[in-house]
Amino acid sequence: MSEYFSIQDLSVSMGGHQILDHLSLPVENPGHMIALLGPNGSGKTTLLRAICGELSHSGHVLLNGQDLTALSPKALAGLVSYIPQQSGISISMSALDVVLMGFYSRLKLFEQPSAKMREAALQALASVGMDDFANRDYLTLSGGEQQLVILARTLIEDTSLLLFDEPDSSLDLGNKYRMVQMIRELVCGNPVKTALICLHDPVLALTCCDTLMLLKDGHLIRILRPETDSIKDMELAFTEIYGPVNLLEIPDPQSPDHRRLILLPTL
Repeated sequence: MSEYFSIQDLSVSMGGHQILDHLSLPVENPGHMIALLGPNGSGKTTLLRAICGELSHSGHVLLNGQDLTALSPKALAGLVSYIPQQSGISISMSALDVVLMGFYSRLKLFEQPSAKMREAALQALASVGMDDFANRDYLTLSGGEQQLVILARTLIEDTSLLLFDEPDSSLDLGNKYRMVQMIRELVCGNPVKTALICLHDPVLALTCCDTLMLLKDGHLIRILRPETDSIKDMELAFTEIYGPVNLLEIPDPQSPDHRRLILLPTL
């Protein structure tokens, strides 16, 4: 079977230092959530920035047969959404206008969003629970509220590959799971979407993601698939990243067929 999405032998060097060292990942079908896990400095953000074209790299990133490296910035923006930890927005604009930015790759020079686009943007805000904030200044929102607005913009962009860099970083415990679950509902089972999501919380990754990429010092340590890999193999892999841990499987009454795993440090 041909691969829908693949990272092939990707390396990044900066200032004479190897930041990522020959990373590869095959994904045969869309509709998957892939978590990037690892300590600070392991290369998670660098990988996302390389995939979206912000950093030069060797190797290839293929999406549905297309080499992303060969695309123009506008063509790439039509296929890939990159959602960094900080939005980079520093001027006052409404939350609605921030969401409308998701249409920019489809607009001609000086063309303004249509009434239909504005309606779609309002619907996207409603879908993340932020419709009452449409006319609020984006800069006055809390970090978590800003993250939700950016998620609404991502819905508008309607790209095939979604790259999230710690989308839960400004959220409390309950909203962390809500945010990642919203991303999962957007992606999983979708015939044209795949997501890579950088997370610090391995339990959140185990709960919501299909595949886990474990990075350390720029190297890919292991690729884990929580639904099928053995507890012992996953414990060994997590121990290499986080130190000694225990991985426990617990019943999930709401989804009896789903494997629910909890990661605990060994005391």
